[in-house]
Amino acid sequence: MLYKNPVISGFYPDPSVCRAGDKFYLVCSSFQYFPGVPLFESEDLVNWKQIGHVLTRKSQVDLQTVPSSGGVFAPTIRYNDGHFYMVTTNDTTHKNFYVTTDDIYGEWSDPVVVDQDGIDPSLLFENGKAYFLSNGSDDEGKHGVVQCEIDIRTGKKLSPSKCIWQGSGGRYLESPHMYKIGDYYYLTAAEGGTEYGHMVTYARSSNVWGPFEGYAKNPVVTNRNKAPNIIQGIGHADLVQGKDGEWHFVALGFRQIHMWQPFHTLGREVFLLPVSFGGDGWFTCGDGTAEETYAVKGDFEQNVKKKWTFENTDWNIDWCMLRYPDENDYELFDEGAVLHGGGAGLDSSLSPTFIMLRQKDFCFAAGVDVKIDRDEAGFAVYHCETEHYEAFIRRAADGFEVGLRKNIGGVKQEFGVKALTAGYARLIIEADALEYRFYAETGGEKVFLGAGASKYLSSEVCGGFTGNMIGIYASGSAKGIFEDFEIIYE
Repeated sequence: MLYKNPVISGFYPDPSVCRAGDKFYLVCSSFQYFPGVPLFESEDLVNWKQIGHVLTRKSQVDLQTVPSSGGVFAPTIRYNDGHFYMVTTNDTTHKNFYVTTDDIYGEWSDPVVVDQDGIDPSLLFENGKAYFLSNGSDDEGKHGVVQCEIDIRTGKKLSPSKCIWQGSGGRYLESPHMYKIGDYYYLTAAEGGTEYGHMVTYARSSNVWGPFEGYAKNPVVTNRNKAPNIIQGIGHADLVQGKDGEWHFVALGFRQIHMWQPFHTLGREVFLLPVSFGGDGWFTCGDGTAEETYAVKGDFEQNVKKKWTFENTDWNIDWCMLRYPDENDYELFDEGAVLHGGGAGLDSSLSPTFIMLRQKDFCFAAGVDVKIDRDEAGFAVYHCETEHYEAFIRRAADGFEVGLRKNIGGVKQEFGVKALTAGYARLIIEADALEYRFYAETGGEKVFLGAGASKYLSSEVCGGFTGNMIGIYASGSAKGIFEDFEIIYE
């Protein structure tokens, strides 16, 4: 069958994958969002269902003062001897840690900290030993891919940290993963920065400690020179063997809003790429670039969810919030939500009363019925504190009003402000790749509030590593009542 990339769309960066029995499990970075580290399950590597999150308790991760694109970086998931392990970095506290579970559908442990610096940690289990890898500096101060052996029960180092590879020469060496396949230890990494120069490189050795010989044709896959092309930024890959014996990379990549406009708004997404081993033990990844469509063995269909509502989503799985939300501000039901505004607004680096879904594709129509008593509530497209658009309803001196607010670079301006006879309206967002358009519907009349270019909510403008979110919020002392929510993608 043919499948289409990305296999997981929207802001799910830095994918890592493992196999346990007949199923595959995948995790992604979550940065300042809570719960942390989205967790997916699949039977075929193409269709993925989110089954929860790994970091669901405040005791597991410190997000209290995390800025946008801080917090939880680049997790790795591994399965060994009946146990699942997720290892990651809290880049704000500069700590590498892992959590464990024996029940993939249950809770994960409190964190075990490993005393090795760097980011993008990974684990290799082999012959009863556990090796910890990260991108950092070893005990001699040498920078690159650094490895030590650890006691997997305690996280204690059992060997010095040693730099085992310094990459192929690209900048920003990151994302190391080690695999024992046949006679060799294969060490993959990302270089070039998680942007338009991103690439996957690798090396191999007959010894876990090296020396490692780089693949002569590195990078093994990149779209850095594949322009004009919508798919860019391919990198940060993890290797997995399918049930049919074929090998694949799960890798991050992003889609530009237009072939000739180098902006991406959806964040970094999950791509599935075929890998083939040659008779000499070196592997290739297609023609060295990532395509939108590939063939895979099996007689099954790729399922894509087009409509998202309150009723067909799970508040604890599909939705997320910023940093440490006050649970008392959220009343969440199958058919709707009541949000109580806190002290923080959408511009705040704290935790506003704001619950979101990841934007999954460029073109959509979305709407929600909103009712307030005082202050403000609304419907937002959010990238970070300084870049977001929101349709709002707020209390005015002589009643209520509705409008559009655009915050670009911390500069705010309001558009289309109109009086309402009551604190109620249906707020609507319609989008294509280049623009978000905002409307209010009340008394049977649909009124245009204004539009905002999508590129101003892109990673190229905003900076950082996240993607756009679509969500509902309440601010000040508002009690916002939200009903009949839907997002329909084309």
